Amino acid sequence: MTQNFSWLHRGVADIFPQPDNDSDAESLETRLANANSPLRVKLGIDPTGADIHLGHSIPVRKLRAFQDAGHTAVLIIGDFTARIGDPTGKSDVRRQLTEADVAQNAQTYLDQVRPILDFDTPGRLEVRYNSEWLSHLDLGKTLELLSTMTVGQMLAKEGFAERYKKENPIFLHEFLYPLMQGFDSVAVEADVELGGTDQKFNIAVGRDLQRHFNLKPQFGLLLPILIGTDGVQKMSKSLGNYVGLGEHPSQKYQKLQGVPDNLLSQYFELLTDSPLDSLPENPRDRQEFLAWEIVRQYHGEQSANEAKEAAKSGGKEGAVPEFSLAVVPQFPAKLSVILGSSGLCKSNAEGRRKIQEGGVRLDGVKITDADTSYQQPSELHGRVLQVGKNKFIRLIV
Repeated sequence: MTQNFSWLHRGVADIFPQPDNDSDAESLETRLANANSPLRVKLGIDPTGADIHLGHSIPVRKLRAFQDAGHTAVLIIGDFTARIGDPTGKSDVRRQLTEADVAQNAQTYLDQVRPILDFDTPGRLEVRYNSEWLSHLDLGKTLELLSTMTVGQMLAKEGFAERYKKENPIFLHEFLYPLMQGFDSVAVEADVELGGTDQKFNIAVGRDLQRHFNLKPQFGLLLPILIGTDGVQKMSKSLGNYVGLGEHPSQKYQKLQGVPDNLLSQYFELLTDSPLDSLPENPRDRQEFLAWEIVRQYHGEQSANEAKEAAKSGGKEGAVPEFSLAVVPQFPAKLSVILGSSGLCKSNAEGRRKIQEGGVRLDGVKITDADTSYQQPSELHGRVLQVGKNKFIRLIV
């Protein structure tokens, strides 16, 4: 009986290799159909920041689709590779993070993907940290990895080629990133690796290394890079065109109901599980339905309905109130001072205590360091500060 692989192809930009353009005769559909045991499906996440937005959720959602089809999701937290940072798409060398930075970011990442992935069904999820194997590579093994690629192959990578052409520095440790990320596939014996369309080079390196170590090479499944709510550039926190997974339901809804008409179908396909033909015809109805459906997925139907009603009332009832950071006495400013100045806490001291107790979140991410501070108000513009379950403000400059 022919299996239905519509779940596999929904929203996918590319699956490689294909039987007609590679020496591998098998397709991913064939391997899935003939598998006698669950396939191991890898997704690597480098915790280089604290927040995850809807663009990041796309490969995580596809990982859940593989789980639902009976396969094993292997979520790799790149606690070792994050110290280098993926050079893909970067015109300059990335700042190297400390172990403490990476550990804190990793925990917030796991908290934010928990509503998407199945953490409970036995055998459906492995969470691995690549320091488990990468921190133990000796010089001999590192030289073996380096011997599998040439400098020319590395410079063929788009980001490196552009930087080399502009005579921007490329440091040797950056060449190690694709090799270490590829070695992750060797270490976990991945059958499939998921990633954005900008990750094809790295995933292909994983295939080459698996061959080198006498393993069956993985398939690569590439997913689109999500355009942000401005309808122009890719979703990015730095550009302010993002919707964070940890944001308040009303904030999510208000942002999503403003998504441009030309992106509604793509958002619906990539960010929901609903049938594609259930999206209404009328553009305004489509925006509202998309916003409601995504809020429902993360917060439940009641929260989605409340966010919708708040938006209908002009954003006054149930919306997130704004607080001007101009009221804060001076910057740099500790978060505890901002809490006291905003009225979320009765005093700076109470703000400090709430942070230490784990009751303070910024864009849904728990802040536990009572000495957390910010250099400029612009770092916080547009972000939602929360104390407890019911007290929220949106920070503005």
